[in-house]
Amino acid sequence: MLTSIPAVLNFPNVSPVLFEIDLGPIHFALHWYALAYIAGIIIGWWIVVRALNTARLWANETPPMSRATLEDLLTWLILGVIIGGRLGYVLFYKPAYFLANPIEIPMIWQGGMAFHGGFLGVVFAAFLYARRHGIERLTLADTLAMATPVGLMLGRIANFVNAELWGRPSLVPWAVIFPGDAAQTCGNVGTLCARHPSQLYEAGLEGLILGSLLLVLVWRFDALKRRGLIAGLFFAGYGISRFIVEIYRQADDQFITPDNPLGTVALNMSMGQLLSLPMIALGIVLAVRARKA
Repeated sequence: MLTSIPAVLNFPNVSPVLFEIDLGPIHFALHWYALAYIAGIIIGWWIVVRALNTARLWANETPPMSRATLEDLLTWLILGVIIGGRLGYVLFYKPAYFLANPIEIPMIWQGGMAFHGGFLGVVFAAFLYARRHGIERLTLADTLAMATPVGLMLGRIANFVNAELWGRPSLVPWAVIFPGDAAQTCGNVGTLCARHPSQLYEAGLEGLILGSLLLVLVWRFDALKRRGLIAGLFFAGYGISRFIVEIYRQADDQFITPDNPLGTVALNMSMGQLLSLPMIALGIVLAVRARKA
């Protein structure tokens, strides 16, 4: 029997499915998570189009690409996100499982994507596209970086709606009782469990705050004229935000053992924190170089 806890917040009565259409053999369901991806891509595309149409934002008042080129690039980036995100999840989080079940690797509809893998996929796709079309790589990185936080924000909100990737147990007044036995049970103490809404922490830090900062720097302080500055601030800002939120986020099940209840991997850090360190280092290097240029 689970016992009660002091006043916290109950999970809102919201379905992860926005709507469903069931016509016998044809069944279609639109999930909030899919909608978040779609909306993030559309809004990010709109942000970049506005920037490309504003010549004063760019060095020598020359945008790095046309709208048609951007639309072509978008296909490459979507593939980079999907392939990189899936392979990152496979390699970083469940290599042993997928080594034993390789047929499940392409089954992305079953869930399992890693941001750091998706990030590497986007970097690789953008690098290839820039090389093929003669676009300056750091300028392209800046262009994509200013549009990415909105997608991160919407994705983390969708994680909250899906009641997944929740935080560690907590009794702060805004802690949430997420649905499901795994979320509601704190170890073996028999206590109904409230948790940090770490998805919303990430939405605020990685999305709202970081995104607002980058857009202000772009539109008010001509930051795009310093190649690599926006990309560097994004990499460092995301890495720092993720490192902080990992303190409050529940570790993935495969890392949690009776001897390691916090799910740390090395140096008393989680996998998410370890993967964030290279992003922070890269971001600092790019930002410092841009400031000196």
